[in-house]
Amino acid sequence: MTKLRVAIIGASGYAGGVAARLVATHERLVIAFATSDKLAGESVAVHLGLPRARLTAAQPQFVPNAAALDHADACDAVLLATAADVSMRLVPEFATRGKQVVDLSGAFRLDMRAYPRWYGFDHAAPGWLDRAHYGLPELFGPPAPGAVVANPGCYPTAALLALAPLLRERLVDPRGIVVDGKSGVTGAGRQSGDAYAFAEVHDDLRAYKVFTHQHTPEIERGLLRMASGVELTFTAHLLPINRGLMTTCYARPLPGASAKRVAECLADAYAKTEFVRAVAPEQVSLKRVVGTNFAHVGASADAGMVIAIGAIDNLLKGAAGQAVQNLNAMNGWHDAMGLEHLQRVSP
Repeated sequence: MTKLRVAIIGASGYAGGVAARLVATHERLVIAFATSDKLAGESVAVHLGLPRARLTAAQPQFVPNAAALDHADACDAVLLATAADVSMRLVPEFATRGKQVVDLSGAFRLDMRAYPRWYGFDHAAPGWLDRAHYGLPELFGPPAPGAVVANPGCYPTAALLALAPLLRERLVDPRGIVVDGKSGVTGAGRQSGDAYAFAEVHDDLRAYKVFTHQHTPEIERGLLRMASGVELTFTAHLLPINRGLMTTCYARPLPGASAKRVAECLADAYAKTEFVRAVAPEQVSLKRVVGTNFAHVGASADAGMVIAIGAIDNLLKGAAGQAVQNLNAMNGWHDAMGLEHLQRVSP
């Protein structure tokens, strides 16, 4: 069987490393090359802890990030686990070379006008924004042939999966939606400095990027595909754990939004999906999803409020797992291929 050769750009980060392991254990994929400045020259197999048979016959070494395009002929597809400004430059380069592209950054998730405010730069490839497919498969389906995939952010994945069906079915008011998100520290990528030191994070909980988090417009944009007039407040919090992310979403009910109806709405929306499971809100927990590509969602309502909750592993369904799921869709393979072996990491 001929395997799709995949490059992982930025493979020494948390999401990039997980993506590389998923590619290496996928029955239809093989690692073509991986990039990392700090690991340049080292064995990909040794660093990732993989059998040599899981890589190409050449047994690749990490190459510097700046050399990624020099090796483009060696791959058929590319997963970019890079900063948004880097992806903004590399995505068009790989795509014009005929490569399948899944970008894990936020470089192609928003409207051009949003980038100066939320990412701090003017978008240098605005023509590609309309060619990007927002890759949340359970809500927006597979990408069109030839599209590049903008892999969703971790907070937007959990929030949209919990809220979007309720908004689509006109069970909640689009105005005044509040999303409270909490994530393990790997959601911020590899960070240095006091703020992410063990002694600072351990036994603590804090909000960050209040009113400035770049996932705010992304969540809002996804919800606007379900209903007009969305007004959103989003706040992110840092949990003193490695992995796992939960969003608790609050919205005003519209007529018909009983506790039974909102629960049924989520159950119906995801009944035929591979990775999203609707459960009672009290059963949505990090321990049930960490280590897997599953998302658990649940919702309930009373006379004045609808609460919808979503939980994912921020490095899998929130990043690398969803990227592989999108790569499967681009090639017409089953959603779960290469992801079915994942198991939650706690009893």
